Amino acid sequence: MEEATLMGSLIEELEAREAAARARVEALEVEIAELTVRLEGGREALSRLKIARETVAEVLGELSESGLDTARTVMPQVSVEPGVRVVGAIMVPHWREGLSVEALPDVYRDIVEVLADASRPMQAKQIVPRIGLPAVTAKIEGTRGKLKRLVERGWLVEERPGLFTAAHPVSG
Repeated sequence: MEEATLMGSLIEELEAREAAARARVEALEVEIAELTVRLEGGREALSRLKIARETVAEVLGELSESGLDTARTVMPQVSVEPGVRVVGAIMVPHWREGLSVEALPDVYRDIVEVLADASRPMQAKQIVPRIGLPAVTAKIEGTRGKLKRLVERGWLVEERPGLFTAAHPVSG
């Protein structure tokens, strides 16, 4: 009989440990869910701030190009990457002989390089995944705007409406 009692208390002990482990797992799952929500919120805030910074830089660059020196008075220094500072706003310069793609902001450089490597003209929706963005309407439209700006500045050619190609061999 003593063996049956020992066996019964062993099973009860295992059941108690299992219940405790299950409770820990459930608590960790709740914690993971909360952290996932916080992470997505943080990613969304980061994305909005990045878009806002890029938009402000573009507007200030356009103002600067139109002869207004607002870029230097409103934002004397813009932090682009940790430890890297530039005077004025980041902008897309007009293409000229000897200017390399290194003069372009990262996303514009990526676009020009994708088109330089392409064997035929491409649409914005084909370029978006190649520059590491999700193929959603907002990203496609944003990229289309960048493509148009690169055409205006002489980096690209729009052969037919919506079909873009590199205007010059890429150096850099």
